[in-house]
Amino acid sequence: MPRFAVLSLAVLFAGLSFGADFNQPFRPQFHFSPQEHWTNDPNGLVYFEGEYHLFFQYNPFGDEWGHMSWGHAVSRDLIHWDQLPVALPEENGVMIFTGSTVIDEHNTSGFCTGGKPCMVAIYTGYTAASAGKKSLQTQNVAFSNDRGRTWTKYSGNPVLDLHMTDFRDPKVLWSKESKQWIMAVSLPDDHKVRVYGSADLKTWKPVSDFGPAGATGGQWECPELFELPVEGKPGQSRWVMKVGLNPGALQGGSGEQYFIGQFNGREFKNENPAALTLWTDYGKDCYCALTFNNLPKTHSPVMIGWMDNWQYAAKLPESPWRGQMTLPRKLMLRETPEGIRLFQAPIDELKELAAGQITVANAASAKTDLSASHTYQLHLAVDPGSAGDAGWKFASKDGKYTLIGYDAANGVLYVDRSHSGSAPVSPEFFARIEAPLKVKGLLALDLVVDRCSLELFANGGAVTMTDLVFPDPGVSVMEFYAKGGKAGSVTAKVTELKSAH
Repeated sequence: MPRFAVLSLAVLFAGLSFGADFNQPFRPQFHFSPQEHWTNDPNGLVYFEGEYHLFFQYNPFGDEWGHMSWGHAVSRDLIHWDQLPVALPEENGVMIFTGSTVIDEHNTSGFCTGGKPCMVAIYTGYTAASAGKKSLQTQNVAFSNDRGRTWTKYSGNPVLDLHMTDFRDPKVLWSKESKQWIMAVSLPDDHKVRVYGSADLKTWKPVSDFGPAGATGGQWECPELFELPVEGKPGQSRWVMKVGLNPGALQGGSGEQYFIGQFNGREFKNENPAALTLWTDYGKDCYCALTFNNLPKTHSPVMIGWMDNWQYAAKLPESPWRGQMTLPRKLMLRETPEGIRLFQAPIDELKELAAGQITVANAASAKTDLSASHTYQLHLAVDPGSAGDAGWKFASKDGKYTLIGYDAANGVLYVDRSHSGSAPVSPEFFARIEAPLKVKGLLALDLVVDRCSLELFANGGAVTMTDLVFPDPGVSVMEFYAKGGKAGSVTAKVTELKSAH
């Protein structure tokens, strides 16, 4: 029986900076999670002077939502992250909600010193209701002249105030078409993204609205606007408008949709029917995904999301931290029979963590031992043949397991975590999660596993599913199954992944 040679933890982590603080049972080993306390949305993703900056919604005082501030981490490869002190703290009763960071190359804001570019953060400030006053969300600015290590909040804040309870999550970028800064910000209850323009990042004027469109079953949040080339179509590109939805997502709770179209520097025009809903991720656990600003021109666009769902985020069996980010993903637009669609894949830098690999040529007839540390990447391929249902059972023990499979009869890819472990979460957590997928010939799956998470990329990233899973310890076996017929060829390539800590 083919077996994967599992390295002992002592050997696997030799020479790494890996302390007890990062070896809790469900602690991600190569996804960012804070050393302690609560996190949710990624914020202000930006590349500047050789560093990737990840700011994130953070409670510096506990493992539940509250006292929201911007935490801060930096990396030189998108895999190894160093957590820095809080960048933008809650202050004077104003919490720091989600936003973005830009590099002001030409000092349009007047914040930069020494003739050098500076970092400017644009974020939502939240003031809770009190003494008969409703809660308030406004847009605010802060700046840094020392590579994000210290920040100054603009004395003229807020820079945009509609006197609204729900008005949040600005994504800001420079438009070469209209030669101005552009802000896409959400009007959650109206199911709209409002676009503003500014010459100096301080004075903003509305230029257009997008929406309602697509899914409108919950509030719209975390808008994102970015341009991508269309693969195989030299000179052609499209703009992507991504919008979070909470609640009311496809799988329940929070999730995200996207629109494909054109943006002329002022107005986004959807090129698909307004009723069409395209989901960025068909799993339950990817929300408020944002792209990096200011990436080198040679680097593929990269997106990171919060790996969680508002249905049960406060109930995850994680301590002393709660919450983590998805793997950074490279993004592509490809022509499909249905039109131009968004594709995703793990970033190439993940290969840095490869520690060993085997290929199981006949994976249909054997149980395969995986990494005992539950950190690995799987390349799976199956010809469904005449089987109505085929897939893999993971970590099977005492009636606990997770299924990843393809239901050919209904044309759906699924992750079934109904029996995935004993850790208590919530009733909404234990479910079968499905994504529509047409398969002709081989079904190819790229699966990345990191302690408590599964990120599944099907058929070149046409479908992405992100799901948390909390398996019981000590089980690391994968077994193929087929029902209602016989499957054809089944192969598996297993790559153990080292810890990034």
